[in-house]
Amino acid sequence: MRTWNNTNVPSFILMGLTDSREIQLALSLLFLLIYLITVLGNLGMIMLICLDLQLHTPMYFFLTHLSFIDLSYSSVITPKTLASLLTSTKNISFTGCFTQLYFFILFGGAECFLLSAMAYDRYVAICNPLQYPVIMSSRLCCVLVAGTYTIGLVECSFTVLSIVRLPFCSSNVIHHFFCDIFPILALSCHDTYATDIVVYLCGSFTLFGSFIIMSWSYMSIFSTIMKIKSTSGKQKAFSTCASHLLGVTIFYGTTVFTYLKPKKSYSLGKDQVASVFYTIVIPMLNPLIYSLRNKEVKNAFIRVVQKRGGPKQLR
Repeated sequence: MRTWNNTNVPSFILMGLTDSREIQLALSLLFLLIYLITVLGNLGMIMLICLDLQLHTPMYFFLTHLSFIDLSYSSVITPKTLASLLTSTKNISFTGCFTQLYFFILFGGAECFLLSAMAYDRYVAICNPLQYPVIMSSRLCCVLVAGTYTIGLVECSFTVLSIVRLPFCSSNVIHHFFCDIFPILALSCHDTYATDIVVYLCGSFTLFGSFIIMSWSYMSIFSTIMKIKSTSGKQKAFSTCASHLLGVTIFYGTTVFTYLKPKKSYSLGKDQVASVFYTIVIPMLNPLIYSLRNKEVKNAFIRVVQKRGGPKQLR
């Protein structure tokens, strides 16, 4: 069987989500709307936090980077998906495909550990409130954020380098709407056992490592909340981490379902639905979750609008 790799590159062909032209048009309109909301929501969150001094706290410092990651994460996948849906061009170059995969894993891994850093921040705020300003210093926050990007960079480098070196069969059709790990591995003529080990080790380290940190943080948080005698105190403490807990549950639920299972159990239909959710929908949901359920963000928005509208009123 004829094989090829990055030395003689025919481009990959992304099969997409459906062959029906009517459904493609409907999906393109839906995804475009979601992407616009994602861009506006995440950019708006970043600008709001930068403009309002009262939001210059560790929690919102992490939230700024979460918005940046979500915006980047979505931009790696959605524009190409929209182009494939709206045009007859399904091709993506070998370099373009693995570049997309690289940044997809980079931002995905970074988001996992950023969510862990946010969980630790909530743990310190609830369990050690008096020491919170000392523990969550600007230096520690910067170190935690730098660590999340570094881990994502290392993970994506090992994963992509282990896949890109494989020889591929004459078929270059990827049965997915973007360049994902398992659909690409399915095209290889070579035994992918060693590559599978690398993929699962990297994925398990990221998901389970960050999950252990979050589990420990929230067990400590819930233990502290249960010791609070007043009901209003419990509600106030729980409300400080409710948005984060909701975002974590949605993100990890779909990610674990897709990646931490045997490759043989890969199901095109179910996995594509899950992939649409965590690559396109979740980046839109996060700014909504953290803004609609947060009075501080709402009040900050009002302050910024009033501040910007003040000079105009004087004129």
